[in-house]
Amino acid sequence: MVAPELNGDGSATGTAPEPGPEPETDAQTRTGAGTATSDRPPAIAVRDLTKAYGDVVANDSLTFEVERGEIFGYLGPNGAGKSTTIRTLMGFQAPTAGTATVLGRDIRDDRALRAAKADVGFLPGDPAFDEDVTGERYLDYLARLKGDARREELLDLFDPPLDRKIREYSTGNRQMLGIVQAFMHDPELVVMDEPTSGLDPLKQERFHSFVRDERDEGKTIFFSSHVLSEVRRVCDRVAILRNGRLVTLERVESLLERGGKRVTMHTADGLTEADLAIDGIAEFTMLDDGARFVFTGDYDDLVSFLSAHSIVEIEIEEPPLEDVFMHYYGETSDRDDSSGEAGDGTASPDERDRRIGSGEPDRGPGPDGTGGRRD
Repeated sequence: MVAPELNGDGSATGTAPEPGPEPETDAQTRTGAGTATSDRPPAIAVRDLTKAYGDVVANDSLTFEVERGEIFGYLGPNGAGKSTTIRTLMGFQAPTAGTATVLGRDIRDDRALRAAKADVGFLPGDPAFDEDVTGERYLDYLARLKGDARREELLDLFDPPLDRKIREYSTGNRQMLGIVQAFMHDPELVVMDEPTSGLDPLKQERFHSFVRDERDEGKTIFFSSHVLSEVRRVCDRVAILRNGRLVTLERVESLLERGGKRVTMHTADGLTEADLAIDGIAEFTMLDDGARFVFTGDYDDLVSFLSAHSIVEIEIEEPPLEDVFMHYYGETSDRDDSSGEAGDGTASPDERDRRIGSGEPDRGPGPDGTGGRRD
């Protein structure tokens, strides 16, 4: 079940988590947004973080910071190690080496991390729920554990059918329920793994608008994604992971410039690669009546080139993020951190972690609504 236990120790006590630092005033939040000072450490600080499963190194000496008041995208193809980092940050597994802090609390200190997580929202990549309870009962249970000051506001935006049992939910409704629970206690930091997966385009845009507003209010959003259009719409900065290593950390504008545009054009007179005598052409493919290529050069040069041909049809779009990886960073690993197997042949913690959410038990509210674990 997603997020019924917020104390980070894997058991549902039914009690509220230990209090964290005193809440900041609105003025403090606005002043500190997007910065880290001596009084306000980074929302997340990762230092030489390594996680290995036997001989497989899923995260290899990662170092980066997520500033307060920013939307930070954590990007990479399947198997890059994104979910491994998130599980480690949330305290579901210990790092092999190195460490990180979440809201200034060291993830190796269970008591400190438990206090920090009172002000952290979490949405796993594949949320699992107790199928036998309604959405309403599920949120009621979480409200007793962590509060729900923004519940009604969120339900106006994301409206899963709360009167129905969760087993009857579509993928999109399950995702909306997960989003509501992640934000409803008004956390300072929200960590999400592929948050728009399963949402229809309207709800995706609503989510993007919502997280931008949260950022403007000083909240910090950290989420993994492999969708370039989503990253372009909402992220301030991105970290790109490949084979467990940090490839680059940059602002979104720089990433988009490096990714270029995918151009597909059909001409009345045909087109060959020799005709494209301009800088910035890559991945050229000749078509029967035109060509397809990735363009990373000067767009004025491209327009000048196009004007010399009789264009029948043209399409210019952003390439998928996977293509950006392939073009700039080489082949991706075949390792999949959601494959269900760790490198030493033991079971991967991924399935267990998606059940326990942000430190919850394997099963959620029992028939009596107390949240007791059922075996």
